[in-house]
Amino acid sequence: MNRINGWKNHGLTVFLHASVHKILFAIKGKRRPKAHGVVFRDATGAKHKAYLKQGSKNEIIISAGALGSPQLLMLSGVGPAQHLKSHDITVVLDQPLVGQGMSDNPMNAVFIPSPLPVEVSLIQVVGITHFGSYIEAASGENFAGGASSSPAVEYMNNLDETTFRGGFILEKVMGPISTGHLELRTRNPNDNPSVTFNYFKDPQDLQRCVQGIQTIEKIIESKAFFRFRYEFLSWPILLNMTANAPLNLLPKHYNPSMPLEVFCKDTVMTIWHYHGGCQVGKVVDLDYKVLGVDALRVIDGSTFNDSPGTNPQATVMMLGRYMGVKILSERLAN
Repeated sequence: MNRINGWKNHGLTVFLHASVHKILFAIKGKRRPKAHGVVFRDATGAKHKAYLKQGSKNEIIISAGALGSPQLLMLSGVGPAQHLKSHDITVVLDQPLVGQGMSDNPMNAVFIPSPLPVEVSLIQVVGITHFGSYIEAASGENFAGGASSSPAVEYMNNLDETTFRGGFILEKVMGPISTGHLELRTRNPNDNPSVTFNYFKDPQDLQRCVQGIQTIEKIIESKAFFRFRYEFLSWPILLNMTANAPLNLLPKHYNPSMPLEVFCKDTVMTIWHYHGGCQVGKVVDLDYKVLGVDALRVIDGSTFNDSPGTNPQATVMMLGRYMGVKILSERLAN
């Protein structure tokens, strides 16, 4: 208990700094694989095993998120057989849909230096458009030096540092149609998996980004916004400053003479709303039980087919609450 920094209360024991590396399955004499334990390591790297007690009501619940849950299933032998074999992982269940359907709401932003001080404010107001992009704003950040290679720098060199104080208006695509996949890079659970989200692969997603950026232009050019921008920093200059900022690791192509489609592709960022990989109806059933095995559920954002245009935290928490109540009521009824 001391080595793993355990916390225990009312029959619940929580181990901190203890990461699960593998789900253990009982196969011999079983009609189909049954999860019956986990292998985990503590902060010192020492390996431990924990097993379920006997009884049909006992089960393992994975809540490692959209990246961690499909990764853990694969490391445990549940996933695409050929991919698992390529990493010398013993196949418990050939499940080709584990790691598929990976999505992330793509985000694009426009940086706007403000002549007036603005408070530090995370996203509080969301504009929901009819075409499926969400318009949001965050302010009080300091973007000085962000556009070192931009032609717009010549406008900024002789300005006070306060010039760079402002914020950004962003748009993000709600429920992207484009999806990708997740694969293991190694058998080491501490190594991040390889994830391809295929941002803007579907042209409808790209068009929604373009419409979102056009909406941001209307906001910036509005009378209400006038006092929060420098008049000499025109819309093309703001776009160029943003496009040349180190927003991602993609090669840059955009300049003001190019269409907004190029701007969207060059400046796309994650909003960390990953979902998919263990989707309902494909990897888990309507009770979030993993299809093809017993005593194992996945309850987190990896089960989502879509993610809200706003922060999905509340949705994930309500899923956990709903399933917790449902599981308890089912146990009490039996």
